[in-house]
Amino acid sequence: MSKRAVIISGGTLYEELIEKTIRECEDPCIIGVDKGVEFLYHHKIRPSYIVGDFDSLSHEIVDYYKNETHVSVREFNPVKDASDTEIAVRLAITLGCHEMVILGATGSRVDHLWANIQTLTIPFKAGVDAVILDPQNRIRLIGGETHLKKEEAFGDYFSVFPLGEVVYGFNIRGAKYPLTEHTLTPYDSLCVSNQIEEDEVVIDFVSGIVILMETRDREEKQK
Repeated sequence: MSKRAVIISGGTLYEELIEKTIRECEDPCIIGVDKGVEFLYHHKIRPSYIVGDFDSLSHEIVDYYKNETHVSVREFNPVKDASDTEIAVRLAITLGCHEMVILGATGSRVDHLWANIQTLTIPFKAGVDAVILDPQNRIRLIGGETHLKKEEAFGDYFSVFPLGEVVYGFNIRGAKYPLTEHTLTPYDSLCVSNQIEEDEVVIDFVSGIVILMETRDREEKQK
């Protein structure tokens, strides 16, 4: 089984980004999630698995994968205790994937976006490197010292937020707005839209989980 999973979820999907991500992975495990399955179907991309309650898919597409392919189909009752994306993430971990890229996890539904960000806790605690990606955002969780190199930066900005609890002794070095022994709380906006000032930024803290968002304003600024 591939060590890298590419999860195609049901939010806003970008054809070029999806094709580029799959192309750059060596034999990825592609998991289609509910509405994301429709994208794979129409673009003739063969998934390894499809999962979800399929309430957003036509019967034609579901029947195609069930009856005309060898794709593994994991269908769930719409009344369930986890989102379709969470089910896909747990499946990727069960399959032994050590990395995962989640595409289609962002879009107009902020509730879905926030659920997907929280879902990153599952691979994080399992020691799996997971990232939510779209053309303007790269979102991941960090649990200690992290380096952001200027020459490898995803975009012009980065923001940090605590996930679930206050983070004490939080430091940022090498940024436009450095911090020393700061208490990072979930109810202020101090750490939005920072920038890399030196060759690299170093973020470190003693304990807790932090959401790291690397962002850019426009798609044409991709590197």
